[in-house]
Amino acid sequence: MPVAPSPPLAAPAMLRALPQVQKLLESAEAAALLAEFPRALVTEAVRGALDALRRAVLDGAACFENFPADSFFDSVRSALEPLRHDRMRRVINGTGIVIHTNLGRAPLAEPAVTAIADVAAGYTNLEFDLESGARGSRYAAVTGLLCRLTGAEAALVVNNNAAAVLLALSVVAGGGEALVSRSELVEIGGSFRVPDVIRQGGARLVEVGTTNKTRTSDYEAAITPETRVILKVHQSNYRIVGFTSAPDLAELAELGRRRGLVVMEDLGSGTLLDLRDIGLPHEPTVGESIASGIDLVMFSADKLLGGPQAGIIVGRRDLIVQLKKHPLLRAVRIDKLSLAALEATLKLYLDPARVVAAVPVLAMLAAPLPLLEERAGRLAELLAGIDGLEVAGAEGKSYSGGGSLPETALPTRLVTLRAAGVGTAELARRLRLHRPAVVGRIAADRFVLDVRTLADADLPVIATAIREAIREAVRGVPAP
Repeated sequence: MPVAPSPPLAAPAMLRALPQVQKLLESAEAAALLAEFPRALVTEAVRGALDALRRAVLDGAACFENFPADSFFDSVRSALEPLRHDRMRRVINGTGIVIHTNLGRAPLAEPAVTAIADVAAGYTNLEFDLESGARGSRYAAVTGLLCRLTGAEAALVVNNNAAAVLLALSVVAGGGEALVSRSELVEIGGSFRVPDVIRQGGARLVEVGTTNKTRTSDYEAAITPETRVILKVHQSNYRIVGFTSAPDLAELAELGRRRGLVVMEDLGSGTLLDLRDIGLPHEPTVGESIASGIDLVMFSADKLLGGPQAGIIVGRRDLIVQLKKHPLLRAVRIDKLSLAALEATLKLYLDPARVVAAVPVLAMLAAPLPLLEERAGRLAELLAGIDGLEVAGAEGKSYSGGGSLPETALPTRLVTLRAAGVGTAELARRLRLHRPAVVGRIAADRFVLDVRTLADADLPVIATAIREAIREAVRGVPAP
């Protein structure tokens, strides 16, 4: 006769049967984990799994006759596996949003990537003059380039454009009033609000004009002995249309000179290139603002410029000198890796005939439909052999993103997918968890990839990721 299985232990007995942490660490299962992970992490995971098992026993959710070593160490490994991989990873962007803030904004040009690797591998002359052997300026690598490319007298770079605006206001407007049009009191992503930044800069906001119309006379009427700055804020992430008007920059610059005020402009997603040259609507360029007589212009490096995260300030030499002396500069200064990437990116702009092809953001924005159609066709061919996958092409719209060109939709080509036996949301989740991650969007219960933001080298990687995601989902293999 078969022997009846022993009844499970009572809760107190099960708790007494749980091994000590040290004994578990001496087991063969732990030895395998210790060969892959640091001892401190394995010990912490073992303690956590023991605590979870104790709670399960007390709640009546766990019941065993002998200590369940196999399932226990499976849970320990599950807790450790996420530590094997870096939290930040490469993402293939199939959303069609070129400057995608959540995905790190602008991808860098190859020379910028090379420059970062070169500087990161050892020491660098960050603040060392190689000619004299004396201390040098960390900004020397980029200020000359910025002046050449914008026509400004001087330049300065900090860690982002919000810091650039805050620094400029702190130096020039602190303790006084800053005049801003009501139509430009914007909030940019991450709760960056112009009124808040003015207040943090130690200035008092004075609103001028109306929501839809502001004239030069509105600024002049608001000037008092306490006024220090006229601040223009480019409406880079929205538009007011219809019955509107705004003063010409040259008019404001002339008003500032006549009344002894500094005129500053936050260009936000600033561009050095006239976007009309690549078939896009005109966006004010930094050079145009400087040529109009604006005293200080601030803009981002990691948006339409296509560089690393940085805030750039260009303008009058005497004002830049003041900014360099302010104690806040040290708190917001740019690091050596971003400086290296920015220098390499700016050098690409010295050759207008090649810059569009060399800077990924510009190349994606300028990509013509025939190129996108050909890329979509190649991706569809790579996907055609995957069992159970329905592939179709479609027309669509891409967007610049990054708070730039808010009204401009770019015609593009899409590849849409539906997998038999795998829900679209589940397919999208598995692709997000793939290495590298593949991010698209869902529309009409289909997974959608916009080829405008895909590189040619991404296409076979995407095909492999989709094939693996479907195969593992059908087999019931948990996503990594």
